[in-house]
Amino acid sequence: MRVALVHDWLTGMRGGERLLHQLALWFPGAPLYTLVHVPDSTSPAIEALDIHPSPLSYLPAAARHYRKLLPLFPWAIERFRLEECDLVISTSHAVAKGIQVPRGVPHLCYCMTPMRYIWDQIDAYLGHGARRRLAAPLIGYLRYWDRRTSTPERVTHFTAISKTVAARIREHYGREAGLVYPPVDVARIPLAEKPPEDFYLLVGGFVPYKRERLALEAFAKLGRKLVVAGDGPTRAELAQDAPSNVHFLGRVSDAELVSLYQRARALVYPQEEDFGIIALEAQAAGRPVIAFGRGGATETVVPLHACDGHLPTGIWFDRPDAAALAEAVLNFERHRNDFEPRAIRAHAQRFGLGRFQGELRAEIERVAGRCFDWPEHTD
Repeated sequence: MRVALVHDWLTGMRGGERLLHQLALWFPGAPLYTLVHVPDSTSPAIEALDIHPSPLSYLPAAARHYRKLLPLFPWAIERFRLEECDLVISTSHAVAKGIQVPRGVPHLCYCMTPMRYIWDQIDAYLGHGARRRLAAPLIGYLRYWDRRTSTPERVTHFTAISKTVAARIREHYGREAGLVYPPVDVARIPLAEKPPEDFYLLVGGFVPYKRERLALEAFAKLGRKLVVAGDGPTRAELAQDAPSNVHFLGRVSDAELVSLYQRARALVYPQEEDFGIIALEAQAAGRPVIAFGRGGATETVVPLHACDGHLPTGIWFDRPDAAALAEAVLNFERHRNDFEPRAIRAHAQRFGLGRFQGELRAEIERVAGRCFDWPEHTD
């Protein structure tokens, strides 16, 4: 079967690219259509695909400032003319699912979220002032386009990465979605063998909805040490204003990140996530998560005193403000002996690679209408 893959952009190895990596292992040599491609920015398996970037990829500074090209995204994704194929699989959090599919060819969209800039996170990106009012015509057009390209004629079936995302698909597109949680590579993250060091960890993406500033404000009040790993558009500004007890490391390697998970007292997770692989990676190391109690964290972090009797893997806080996060940190410290590292890791193992592979393969075969001869080892 000839499979075509579609992904929003290839500019780094983040959560969406880890999902795409698995598809690249299953379908080596498949054509991959994307808005922007920065060569060698993703995994070898992805880079080995037959990559077709859009014209946006050749604009000056597109590698760093592609997000500013948002008004052109619909045009760029719809101008692609796919090669002959029997199945299209898009991994989409922006416009990838809007690609024009040949008549009669089934299209499975593995949806990380409907476009967050125009739907659920619009306040975080645009606020409520003049900028929001000026952007209103563009937002209206993008919402119209997003709905128009989500009909059964364009997307045969949606598969969501979480119940949270499935609810958004139902609300914004009027479509039901399957559910396949993304994989967590628990095997590459050993359980921490030593007691934690005296710092908390924040892994930042440095875009508005990640709420790194909220964490910095909370830790300025607490005076506790916070280590911040990661990079993104707002990192330099936040680092410049950070209090002395907050230490920015910038982009770190996978091995360095695993070490940080193992050494930290807990992961600080202030954002409302679609799913949240970072939270589960920290739990794979046996470390608790102090998370905002909405979105994906409600599906991946078991709170203290959970009503279902499960052992806790973290603390939830219920308001997106610094005071609520600071109180959650203090609550964690009061109950730190209630967290069992092996139980926390066991919870993360429920989201492992084998489970993901079986469930997503079943979704693909259902949409394709046939069984596949899957490779035996694609870790």
